[in-house]
Amino acid sequence: MEPIKAGIVGLGRLGKVHAANVQNYIKDLELVAACSVVPEELEFAKASLGINEGYESFEKMIDEAEIDAVIIVSPSSLHTKQIEYAFLAGKHVFCEKPLGVSLPEIEQVKKVIEARHNQVFMLGFMRRFDESYRYAKEMVANGEIGEVTLVRCYGIDPSSGLESFVKFAKNSSSGGLFIDMAIHDIDLVRWFTGEEVKQVWAIGNNFAYPELAEYGDTETGAALMKLKNEAMAILVSGRNANHGYHVETEIMGTKGMLRVAQEPEKNLVTIFDDKGVRRPCSEHFPERFKQAFINELTEFARCIREGDKPDVTANDGLESTKIALACTRSFETGELVALEDE
Repeated sequence: MEPIKAGIVGLGRLGKVHAANVQNYIKDLELVAACSVVPEELEFAKASLGINEGYESFEKMIDEAEIDAVIIVSPSSLHTKQIEYAFLAGKHVFCEKPLGVSLPEIEQVKKVIEARHNQVFMLGFMRRFDESYRYAKEMVANGEIGEVTLVRCYGIDPSSGLESFVKFAKNSSSGGLFIDMAIHDIDLVRWFTGEEVKQVWAIGNNFAYPELAEYGDTETGAALMKLKNEAMAILVSGRNANHGYHVETEIMGTKGMLRVAQEPEKNLVTIFDDKGVRRPCSEHFPERFKQAFINELTEFARCIREGDKPDVTANDGLESTKIALACTRSFETGELVALEDE
């Protein structure tokens, strides 16, 4: 069976991860076209990926390249426009989170997606495809910890990348910490509880790089949430973990508690030397969630082949963005924000 021909837009750090995964692990997908406004990324596509069809215009790639699907890894502010254009052209779409940064635009593209039943749309919440998270989700679904009362999430990038992020924040519209980073944890809260968020209160600070405040962003943020069934969630997101990439999730229930990735350990090795006793840590998200990234694109291809709909939907993108924007508003105003007002 011939592989599904796909194009990709955006070949930055995560775009390169997806491209390499398609090439090396996902036999049902074949990258035949690439789009980027960065010349070096198109050169990378040709030299390292063997993709000769390079485009500076996303619309031109969709119109001219012989592709059935597209993988969108472009800046967040472009997502809704590109999804809509590709979907109306009859392409299957995999898009990295977030679905968008504007609720009216997200609601519009959601209508486009839901109106075309023969096409597959999937959003890149890769933690749902991590084996540890899937195992925890199955335990919660089976009632093994009772009714979920609290979800606590940490998502902190290594501080080694903070300086480059400051430059990124200055020159781009990522949406800020809550929509760019915390949205993964927001999705996990909805996924584990099956509930929507009712109220949020968010705070943040900038100790290492105070200039982030000039761009309306924060290096460390926290949010307290109340869900519609009165369960609670606590999120901490940041960009300043000196020890490496730090992600963990704790789900507390009436009969027990689960903790996923208590420490960001790379493997089972413990080092004993003159510096003490220590465990190697994952240095970045592509390493920690390597298999999850492969799993999600494998599922995307399977859904195209078999005519199924992915579990991660446009509505997941809409609802998680509503919550992230409410957190941003709370952070900016210092006020408690009710989701009904969003």
